[in-house]
Amino acid sequence: MNRAYLSLGSNINPEQNLRAAIELLATHTRLLAVSSVWETAPVGITDQPNFLNAAALIATDLRPSALKWQVLRVIEAQLHRDRSGHRFGPRTIDIDLVLFNNAIFELDGSPIPDPDVLARPFVAIPLAEIAPAYRHPETGQPLETIAAAFHGEKQKMTRRDDINLNIERSISG
Repeated sequence: MNRAYLSLGSNINPEQNLRAAIELLATHTRLLAVSSVWETAPVGITDQPNFLNAAALIATDLRPSALKWQVLRVIEAQLHRDRSGHRFGPRTIDIDLVLFNNAIFELDGSPIPDPDVLARPFVAIPLAEIAPAYRHPETGQPLETIAAAFHGEKQKMTRRDDINLNIERSISG
């Protein structure tokens, strides 16, 4: 069974779309853990609503490419993700495969581990919540150490304790 670490983000009806994405993930995979929800300012195009970000850990028998195309992109399509606009523009949902087991590889031209794990606090901090001891396959650092390096940036993020994405019936240890 493979373990896949996902980064999720939304700034169009984000509370509903993040919850729907987690519920759909739970129907296609074994949902192991879901982080807190974090509100962050947009990157790139700043004239848009703030994003809500989270991370999820899933178990799946699928290989990375099948997971991306048969599950993640299908869920994005179900939630009306429009990829015709700017890469950093508003979106209903974005689900990125950022870590897969302890593997290092390319998936459709993009590196895994995703470089955003090391570069973006809205990716690293939620991941560290759900897998603090997981060691980054390239650097060997635990996710909690990577997230701690964003201490100053974390002050710009708001943990949204009013939003709970845990789906009790689906999550197991």
